[in-house]
Amino acid sequence: MVVIAEPVEQDLEALVLRVFLKSIDVLGGLSKLADYKTLTWLPSLARAAYCVVLREEYLKSEEEIAQRVGLTIQTVRNILRADTSKVMEKLKSIEELIEEEKKDLKVHTAGGVAKLAYKLVKEGQEEAKVFLQYCERIAYALDIPWAYMILKKLKGTDFPINSPSDILDRFENIYIKGRTAKEVLTELEYPIRNPAELLHKIKENLKMHGLE
Repeated sequence: MVVIAEPVEQDLEALVLRVFLKSIDVLGGLSKLADYKTLTWLPSLARAAYCVVLREEYLKSEEEIAQRVGLTIQTVRNILRADTSKVMEKLKSIEELIEEEKKDLKVHTAGGVAKLAYKLVKEGQEEAKVFLQYCERIAYALDIPWAYMILKKLKGTDFPINSPSDILDRFENIYIKGRTAKEVLTELEYPIRNPAELLHKIKENLKMHGLE
């Protein structure tokens, strides 16, 4: 008998974040949204990302999603039924879309963008690069030198990373809290699906050695 593994609930936040970031990327990036003073769109995109992931990945009903995300059932329904082809058409004239929905992002638009972003994430299209850049900025902002250094060295790497041999050649003479990066990376469990998971596993390894 073939057993189909169901998605693990703890992976929800990571996937929602990836879809959310990809949604921002689809709209031209944070700088474009800031330039057009449309950062108010971010909550709508985040809610839409949650709805799409809960439906597509966890097969939740509209009622369950509404309760989980704090939206009405009708709003959830509008997000999930959004037409991605119409949104893609709108995105060809992003300035017109921004002018049309400058104050608030319409529910069906947010849904269409999130559905498109989910599809791109699942296909792996540029997603790892966007996520890597995001993690790098966070590491820099939080002043975590080893994390920032690791992410800089991983630029251009395709995820998932299936074994340490895929990346070890990038870490000659690199140290993490006094240990060689190669030693640390060899001790991690693989595959590693994205940059955030890699940083988490390194942090756990450091804790195990009393270095965190």
